[in-house]
Amino acid sequence: MSILRKLFRAAPTPTPDGAFSPSPLAIKLGTSSTTDYDGGAYATKFKGDKSKVLMICTQERNMTMANGKKFSTGNHPVEMGLPMLHLINAGFEIDIVTPTGAPVAIEMWAMPSDDADVQKLYRDYGDAFANPGSLADFVANDMTDDAPYAAVYIPGGHGAMLGLPDNADVGKALHWAHNQGLYTLALCHGPAALLAAENDGDFLYSGYKMTVFPDSVDKQTPMIGYLPGPMPWWVCEKLTALGAEIINKKADNACHVDRRLITGASPKAANDFGRLAARTLLANPPAA
Repeated sequence: MSILRKLFRAAPTPTPDGAFSPSPLAIKLGTSSTTDYDGGAYATKFKGDKSKVLMICTQERNMTMANGKKFSTGNHPVEMGLPMLHLINAGFEIDIVTPTGAPVAIEMWAMPSDDADVQKLYRDYGDAFANPGSLADFVANDMTDDAPYAAVYIPGGHGAMLGLPDNADVGKALHWAHNQGLYTLALCHGPAALLAAENDGDFLYSGYKMTVFPDSVDKQTPMIGYLPGPMPWWVCEKLTALGAEIINKKADNACHVDRRLITGASPKAANDFGRLAARTLLANPPAA
């Protein structure tokens, strides 16, 4: 098997800190130097008090797989970037936070190097990613009834499974958004963070339909070296056990709105998800 992996360049790539990034084959099959970003043009932009989106990112880099190997992950740059572009172009301001204010972990191996719009976004927001706000401080000081927010956004990447699903502040922010009538946006593995809204079996999103990156695909990706081993746990399995209904079977461009929860299935959904989120917020803004 190791000889075949070398032949097809399917062995995960070691990183300096002892983890693994995806193999050259997985990078070729699973990423692209460009995106399908459609330009993000909106005839009218949002005008109102609730003009901000709180983007909760991961600050953790390495995921320990079931076999003990570590996967070098973070937030996926396309899944994070394309919805940001749509929301910004629709008139919203993005406030970036991580649990403690540590830098955002980004899957740089998935960065679309030839996409001018995405490249400019990451240059413009480079300081904000390096020096985000603290979610703990936000929850303690700024999570008020009159806070100027329209939505909470949790971008994807396997890194969304690290330090967010079991974070009490994430759970408080999700309940706050729900109680205030704000939208919650979660893409690909981002819905893993929704698990933080569970309390003794009482899950905020029980009965909700959502699109999520399928467990079945995560089970296949070690074969091409995308992951260095089996996942430590399965996102869809945990969400389903708490009463959520996963409505997609493929890692495609499927998106869904259920009440004020907007979800998308995979990196392929990033553009459609961003446009759906922006249009929905423009058409149905939270009450001031």
